[in-house]
Amino acid sequence: MSTESQTINTLLEESRTYEPSAEFRSQANLNDPLIYATAAEDPVAFWEEQAKQLSWTQPWSQVLDDSGAPFFRWFVGGKLNACYNCVDRHVEAGLGEKPAIICETEPGDHRIYTYSETLVEVSKIANALKALGVKKGDRVCVYMPMTAELCFTMLACARIGAAHNVVFGGFSPDSIAERVNDAEVKVIVTADGGWRRGKVIELKRMVDEAIELGCPTIEKVLVYERLGDATQYNKGTWYEGRDVSWSDLVENQPDSCPCEEMESEDLLFILYTSGSTGKPKGIMHTTGGYLTGVNATSRWVFDLKPDDIYWCTADCGWVTGHSYIVYGPMSNAATVLVYEGSPDFPDKDRFWRVIEKHRATILYTAPTAIRTFMKWGTQYPEQCDLSSLRLLGSVGEPINPEAWVWYHKYIGRKNCPIVDTWWQTETGGIMISPLPGLTTTKPGSATRPLPGISAAILSEEGHALTTISGSIDKPEEPIGGILALTKPWPSMLRGIWGDPERYVNTYWSRFDGLYFPGDGVKLDEDGFLFLLGRVDDIMLVAGHNISTMEVESALVDHPAVAEAAVIGKTHEIKGQGICAFVTIKSDVQVTESTIDELKAHVGIKIGPIARPDDIILTAELPKTRSGKIMRRLLRDIAEGRELGDTTTLGDPNVVAALRDKYEADGA
Repeated sequence: MSTESQTINTLLEESRTYEPSAEFRSQANLNDPLIYATAAEDPVAFWEEQAKQLSWTQPWSQVLDDSGAPFFRWFVGGKLNACYNCVDRHVEAGLGEKPAIICETEPGDHRIYTYSETLVEVSKIANALKALGVKKGDRVCVYMPMTAELCFTMLACARIGAAHNVVFGGFSPDSIAERVNDAEVKVIVTADGGWRRGKVIELKRMVDEAIELGCPTIEKVLVYERLGDATQYNKGTWYEGRDVSWSDLVENQPDSCPCEEMESEDLLFILYTSGSTGKPKGIMHTTGGYLTGVNATSRWVFDLKPDDIYWCTADCGWVTGHSYIVYGPMSNAATVLVYEGSPDFPDKDRFWRVIEKHRATILYTAPTAIRTFMKWGTQYPEQCDLSSLRLLGSVGEPINPEAWVWYHKYIGRKNCPIVDTWWQTETGGIMISPLPGLTTTKPGSATRPLPGISAAILSEEGHALTTISGSIDKPEEPIGGILALTKPWPSMLRGIWGDPERYVNTYWSRFDGLYFPGDGVKLDEDGFLFLLGRVDDIMLVAGHNISTMEVESALVDHPAVAEAAVIGKTHEIKGQGICAFVTIKSDVQVTESTIDELKAHVGIKIGPIARPDDIILTAELPKTRSGKIMRRLLRDIAEGRELGDTTTLGDPNVVAALRDKYEADGA
């Protein structure tokens, strides 16, 4: 371990630990700790064994080609098809009557598709796409509500070798056009609309507006009649020659379609990430390495069993939906639950009613959702039967320790292991997480890298402070720094669509030969790894580097607080001051002393240096449609700057109201 002084002060402490039960440990898919040592000894050979869990039509000639680093290639020469691995092979293995997708819609009806039925639906869509002129290597934009048809369409693209570009159903016409044009999309698959909080989201109309902005490569728009004649919704203009009805085309297609044989490094999908500056990055994932990674991590982290009902609450517009609704679980023949609507319609117990109704056994959701549930109160989950749950997961951002404990107590009823997962769109699959049958967990900690993943903590100058692996390495004192991944892994991104230079500059230029994900981390004295959020979210307060996540966790530790977002703002004396935007639980009465109490609480939990200068109480925080807090916009508010891009916000009105309140309070 380097003796160089660390660059991030890690002040918040957490000592509570939770062991997997003997019963869970005994039946877990992974319960031998030697897997970490085996993977570390020869990571390439380890990943080769994982790839053998898939069905290949031609074996690879080389496991890893790193000669063009950082443009790595995995399973070179191997051939397979992702859709075949997610559907056909399970039907051929006698699992055709097993439920593949349970689709719960916001209005309350549900549909169950077996693997045999899924194969038919996917084949019809694949044939329809081919009838529209889509061929291997083309790009297809998918802009649909969160229904089974969205999953089917992704698999249909994979079946015929077309790369899908899923755009979250709710993004603006500008966002659609930007992604369509960058990827040179040939066909858009959309729906007349979808449901959200009892209202219709006019998806077809937004596609029309996007094309009007200028999308010269679009030839056809395939429209799924999600709403039908059930509403008085204006379905918009129908463009003859361009627009094609799903009921006319798809439903009349043959119910079989051969799978296209794909090279391991053939493109599977492009998914765009929204950066704080510049145009979105088209992250490219290829077939063999990506599928190997998500197949293995789904089986390990979620401990998937044949009778599980697995529910990931994400949308397929985000990478979580790609990896852990479709490709990971379905390549393991899992039964996945898909939900179209919001967690508070028709009431704030909707998630718990869905679990109760379908007897879900695994729940994978986001910290922002968990904190929202905390805000609403325990009465909602307490009035539902959640006894079917056996495993809980967290994804999207670091989870505050108190939110973790609430999740454990009120949703898991103290019986469910929690897998707090760290990964990115770029990594393709989970990188850091507990293994539920092996790992002692600590609230707020993602624990350690998965087998086959190599990482290090670096100083800002790039000097290694320590390596981190699956084995427990207890440092003499906590170590804070910047996370780097030190060796390639199969599910890693293969580049940025059309911009290889940006790929190198963004991910590989800061630390020579190492992948830079942009996150700060700490390793505590017990050997537990804590993700601290983006390096941009590290505040320099009077010479001390303090993570926004740690101050947020201290605030959420207060019994009155449901959620908090912290940013650093310019301070004449300290360089940066700490500003907190705080949401109070609905059953708590705010008094004149509330803000002083919260400031004092942070001082007690962390120390006087972390005491916020300003606390603004707010009913809502600005979040993206995937639920991530937009701290960049909060910094704009605090610094009095013009607000940056708000197109990815779930509700743009929230940030405008916050700005008015901030200025009115004189903060």
